[in-house]
Amino acid sequence: MSLEVRYDSEADVLYIAKQGEEEETVEIHPGVTLELNAEKEIIGIELLNASRIFKEVIEPIREKAKAG
Repeated sequence: MSLEVRYDSEADVLYIAKQGEEEETVEIHPGVTLELNAEKEIIGIELLNASRIFKEVIEPIREKAKAG
């Protein structure tokens, strides 16, 4: 399975998808949307405000790497 990852720095949107035709979108959390195909399988994820979301993940990893 091949995934496509795109980041739009102007809009601060991260998009992760695999091939397939989108049939439906579902917002599972404010700013987090899943794209589903006709079989209700996840074929894409869209994250708004991606830099803010990942800052909370990346900063602790960065600090741990400095200490290690």
